[in-house]
Amino acid sequence: MASKALRGSWADLAKATSRISNVYKFPQGFKVSGTIVGVKPSNTTKLDLALIASQAPCSAAAVITKTKFHAAPITFSRKLLESHSSSIRGVIINSGNANAVTGPGGLADATAMSQAADQLLGTQNATLVMSTGVIGQRLPIKKILDGVPAAHEALGDSDTHWLECATAICTTDTFPKLRSRSFTLPSSPSIEYRIAGMTKGAGMICPNMATLLGVIATDAPIAAPALQAALRAATVKSFNSISVDNDMSTNDIIAVLANGAAGGSEITAEKAADFEAFKAVLTDLATDLAKLIVQDGEGATKFITIRVTDALSEAGARQIAATVAQSSLFKTAMYGKDANWGRIVASAGSAFVRPGQAQVDDAPDLNPDTTSVSLIPADGSGELKLLVNGVPEVVDEARAAEILEHSDIEIVLSLGTGSHEAIHWTCDMSHEYVTINGDYRT
Repeated sequence: MASKALRGSWADLAKATSRISNVYKFPQGFKVSGTIVGVKPSNTTKLDLALIASQAPCSAAAVITKTKFHAAPITFSRKLLESHSSSIRGVIINSGNANAVTGPGGLADATAMSQAADQLLGTQNATLVMSTGVIGQRLPIKKILDGVPAAHEALGDSDTHWLECATAICTTDTFPKLRSRSFTLPSSPSIEYRIAGMTKGAGMICPNMATLLGVIATDAPIAAPALQAALRAATVKSFNSISVDNDMSTNDIIAVLANGAAGGSEITAEKAADFEAFKAVLTDLATDLAKLIVQDGEGATKFITIRVTDALSEAGARQIAATVAQSSLFKTAMYGKDANWGRIVASAGSAFVRPGQAQVDDAPDLNPDTTSVSLIPADGSGELKLLVNGVPEVVDEARAAEILEHSDIEIVLSLGTGSHEAIHWTCDMSHEYVTINGDYRT
């Protein structure tokens, strides 16, 4: 898990790449960079401007935050995708300042960032914009625009370039989050396709979109509508199935670019076999990236998997898992290594309550008399049953404490009302979470 010692030690980030135990397979036709422009006045050493560029026009898709307070780069990029989803060439990202709730001037700044990148890439209306950092402050736009040529000059396709790019989008993250893999498609078994993605996020992670920044690139040929459909499906089981706290950001966006550089037939929703294969690969990569967000949760000491099984519906199982994962009482109990399963069932029982509702009378997924709760040890030595069909077990507290000493914990809620399942990943809540967020702006 994230250690306090790592926070702010950007010179040691290369050592942190051991967390990203991955043989990199970067897609053809993309170049990336991470450079320093000093978005924060105090920053002279941290990479804070990222540029991702494709040598050919890309199909593009994105999922964005559902908050009403869209940051300027979100507004800009959403409109650009509405009219140019088949001709995107790149993404420019700054960290250190969210450019959120900054009025017309903030939108002008986001537009200027895109245009500066377009000019160097020889394009127009082809660069998405993302920002992350403190809300409510105008960007030091001159610094950023003056730094774009250096970002363009630094573009490359090596492991180091990708790592530096992933590092440049980080804020309170303690390590860069980067994953890649290769794959084939049923219609082109002889072609090796590649996909790579980077994300940032350690706080303000609560599902209902993507809850972070991220860019995924692939050299597979896929039409923009099919890419959007695949991304939405992948997000449900990855970025919308994680939480660190219970807050959504103004800047959340995940974008996917596909340049088709590896060749082969274009993937469309009508080509079901290729589409399903690509969607599975995208979901797998997105899930890996989402788990890295939780593992780096602000102040976290435990990575927690909440598995809801035997539910009447997948949607119901997902709602229950998310409700438990977002409970501060549950998360603090996990930090305190307390097998207080009462907090688990109390949270689960409130999953379908709506504001102003007198009682829950439309929650068929839940039946207290068929609900069971277990702890699953990380070492695979056998589950510890806490509740069976609504009846408490005599809990071996010493065994429970032993299981909760692990940094990787799984909790299973079997509802006994059906055959569906959902998983949500979360972390505990520690004293350090309060410390990090209590002085975020200072």
